Amino acid sequence: MSGPGTPTLDQLRVFLAVVEAGSFAAAGRRLNRAVSVVSYGIGNLEDQLGLRLFDREGTRKPQLTVAGRAVLSEARGIAHGIDELRAKVKGLLEGLEAEVNLAVDVMLPAERLGRILREFAVAYPTVALRLHVEALGAVTALVLDGKAVVGISGPLAAGVEGVDCNSAGSVALVPVAAPDHELARMERIPPGAGRNFTQLVLTDRSPLTEGQDFSVMSTRTWRLADLGAKHALLREGIGWGNMPLPLIQPDLVAGTLKQLAMPDHPGGIYRFAGVWRRDTPPGPAASWLLNRFVELGRDDREAAGLGDI
Repeated sequence: MSGPGTPTLDQLRVFLAVVEAGSFAAAGRRLNRAVSVVSYGIGNLEDQLGLRLFDREGTRKPQLTVAGRAVLSEARGIAHGIDELRAKVKGLLEGLEAEVNLAVDVMLPAERLGRILREFAVAYPTVALRLHVEALGAVTALVLDGKAVVGISGPLAAGVEGVDCNSAGSVALVPVAAPDHELARMERIPPGAGRNFTQLVLTDRSPLTEGQDFSVMSTRTWRLADLGAKHALLREGIGWGNMPLPLIQPDLVAGTLKQLAMPDHPGGIYRFAGVWRRDTPPGPAASWLLNRFVELGRDDREAAGLGDI
């Protein structure tokens, strides 16, 4: 027994039109073809596959056979794939990127990132996205190296040669510790007390910040490249450290972390900037992403009494 033949895309579209319209006549009107042409096309498709797709006897409305229902899902998948291919090629011909590499600072609120990427998926369904989440200077380093076309960096991007920046909001960083940490149990934290306890410090391996410290007060430090690990260790009471307020707000409510009223280390405002290489301006999809981060950043309200980090 020989295997099935290869149906054409037109045959599959005729098949789908009959299923969706409910009859050969309705499919003919949708496709602007005679009923006989539609019937002939379905007959050829059945001959190609060696299967009976419709039960035409005893009813004016053709009914899918068991084999027809099985073929239907595959036919829809093929048609959808062709539509996606055509949309992607159309976008490429119009200058739309096939893929966007985006780098974001780990301090960026996850809710904002999720909202923008959800909108991006709707606005640019044919554009693939590659997301990098990095700390400190690593975001700008990825942009400089060409591994990301745009980035949402912390304040370290300002003044970097070859990079253009646009303000993209801010987040408050506040010192916190577990409720059983000695600093958290103090009724009043005296100036300089933080130097006597281990401070958990976020760090990165980018050359832009190599050997530099930011908001480090204690001489005793644990250095971590992962914000999630820092969060977990803070909750375990291993040390104290600065964290983005939106991330630890649930902990403050639940009591699993406590904000420290440190007179000489109250925290600060961590400002974001959209960054891109001056010699490689972003394309339409990347520009859309950049603009959305800038737009939402305008609504950020800064905590009173905190200076820039």
